[in-house]
Amino acid sequence: MYHIFSFINPMSLKCAVQLQIPDIIHRHGAPMLLSELVDALSINKERSHFVYRLMRILVHSGFFLKQKIPITERDEEEEEKEAYLLAPTSRLLLKEEPLSTRPFLLAMLDPILMDPWQNMSKWFQNDDVATPFHITHGKSLWDFASQEPRLNHFFNEALVGDARLVTNVVLKHCKGAFEGLDSIVDVGGGTGTVAKAIAKAFPEINCISFDLPHVVNGMEGSKNLSYVGGDMFEAIPKADAIFMKWILHDWNDENCIKILKRCKDAIPSKENRGKLIIVDMVVMNNEVGSDESLETQLFFDMLMMTDTTGKERTKKEWVKLLLDAGFSDYKFTPILGLRSLIEVYP
Repeated sequence: MYHIFSFINPMSLKCAVQLQIPDIIHRHGAPMLLSELVDALSINKERSHFVYRLMRILVHSGFFLKQKIPITERDEEEEEKEAYLLAPTSRLLLKEEPLSTRPFLLAMLDPILMDPWQNMSKWFQNDDVATPFHITHGKSLWDFASQEPRLNHFFNEALVGDARLVTNVVLKHCKGAFEGLDSIVDVGGGTGTVAKAIAKAFPEINCISFDLPHVVNGMEGSKNLSYVGGDMFEAIPKADAIFMKWILHDWNDENCIKILKRCKDAIPSKENRGKLIIVDMVVMNNEVGSDESLETQLFFDMLMMTDTTGKERTKKEWVKLLLDAGFSDYKFTPILGLRSLIEVYP
């Protein structure tokens, strides 16, 4: 029963985010009574008595906290009252939080990305269609996103939020990976969140955000930041280093090798500081990390199978992929628990 109904936790959290409950409690600036929360919500007031039940499950799952507060003279009929406040994790759901995961949550739980799960068994029985997403929407995720503005918007918002979070950690804990470089290209860099952060942290590095032409058209660069449109399967701008965050997990091994070979063509030799910097998941074995961390990685692997032709890879699978693409050396550094920074050399 727990597994059957476990979807209720994220869907309840999505509801709270859409109602802006984390932001309302945050703006209140103190533990917030249920009556105060209900008054602040933009809801049908006939639904007010249901808010307690929504908050009860979110407190139980750890997204909010409850605190007992003293009574006042006007509350003599009650012994004490309970008020809500944010848990540390729920701060990541605030609209104004620089490292907010709010857009990522709303994107992953949108019907466009949820509906393909209903067709997974059809996909297993099908000979022609590449993914359950394709069965559901009639085209690949990438083609659908290029034609459906709503998907394109919330997908990009999700990736921008994740890029801020990851880049913050990478530049804080893995600064050495960028030292000594004169130039770097962020492949699949979108609107330049990662490239901007690197350009700001390392003013001496010339940074390029590289993506499809329709993504970067009209984007304005700065002194050490520029935008280049193109196709990573055909050619990548030359630089000392190539950076790729959450790109290769979207593709099968054959396409990954094509991308990696284009990366190798774009950088100099190891002796001349050439390197590839990958931020992606390295699936743990049962002896490494918590059961929850491994399970989350396996969730992502199923997500890749459902929406793309990609996969999450073990260290052994990563090494084989890198060697098959012609690289000679590598270094794995775990970051953010689930993901690793992989430095790869020609």
